[in-house]
Amino acid sequence: MRDVIVIGKGPAGITAAVYMKRAGLDVMVVGKGYGALEKSEKIENYYGFENPISGTELIEKGINQAKNLGIEVLADEVIGISQNDGFAVKATTETYKSKALLLATGKTRTTVNIKGFEKLKGKGISFCAVCDGFFYRDKKLAVIGNGEYAAEELSELLRHTKDITLFTNGLPLKTRNIPSNITIVYEPVSEILGEDSVTGIISDGKQYDIDGIFVAIGTASAIDFAIKMGVILDGTDIKVDNNYMTNIEGLYAAGDAIGGFLQISKAVSDGAHASKSIIKNLKHNESKELIKEE
Repeated sequence: MRDVIVIGKGPAGITAAVYMKRAGLDVMVVGKGYGALEKSEKIENYYGFENPISGTELIEKGINQAKNLGIEVLADEVIGISQNDGFAVKATTETYKSKALLLATGKTRTTVNIKGFEKLKGKGISFCAVCDGFFYRDKKLAVIGNGEYAAEELSELLRHTKDITLFTNGLPLKTRNIPSNITIVYEPVSEILGEDSVTGIISDGKQYDIDGIFVAIGTASAIDFAIKMGVILDGTDIKVDNNYMTNIEGLYAAGDAIGGFLQISKAVSDGAHASKSIIKNLKHNESKELIKEE
C-alpha cells in the first residue's frame, strides 16, 4: 500500500506529488490525458516563462520533473475509487491502494448537446450508476459513452437490470469491456424524449423506449468520483476544509475541482497546500502507530 495516490497529472496533482515525494512519502500519480490545458495553445501569464508556452508543453515539463524525482506517473484511466482500510483506485489495468488520496483531475468541461438534455437533467438523466442505479431496477436504461468509464458504469447498472442499450453518440467504441449481449447504437443521439421524466431516445430517426439515461462520456472527473464516494459538493465544486480535505477522512482535493480562480497559478498553490496537509496527517498517524506498537 502506497502512502498517497494522486489522480490527475496537471499542475495541482504534479505539484502535490513533488512536495510529498520530497517529504519522503511513497506517492504515485495516475491519470489519462492532459485535461483542459491540452487545448491551451499559448500561456503567457504564468511565472517564469518569458516566452509563451503551450499547455501540453507545460504539463509535460511538470510530469518530467516528477519522474526525475522518482515519482511513478502512470498514463492510465481511473474508472473507480472505493474506501476500505485506505483507498482502492481502480484503473483499466490494475487496482492500486493507498492510505490517502488526492483528487486533482480538474473540472469536467464535457457538455452534451442533445435536444431535451437540459430539460430532463435530473428527471431520468443521471451521472452516477452507483448512486442512482438502484432506482431503475428492471427498467430500460441507456448509457451514453464510448470508453472505459462507460463500460464501468454499465457494469454497475447490470446489477439492477439486464435491459441496457449503449449509445456511443456517433463516436467509435474505445473499450473491449462491453458484454456481448449489450445492444450498441453507434449513430448520434438527436433527441431525448419526455416531459416530466425520460421516456425515450431518438437516434438516426429510430426511437428507443428508455426509462433512464446514465451519462458516462469521456473519462471520469473528480466530481464523478466525489459523488460516488459521498463527498459534499458546493454546486459543481468539491467542498474542502482549510486543509484541503473533503468530509471523508484521508480524501483530499485540489485545483479546478474545488472551484475558485481557475488558473494554473491557483492550481499549483492548491497542490502545495494540499500536500502540506497530507504530509502532516500521514506523519501524525504514523507516530500514533509507533506509540501503539511500543
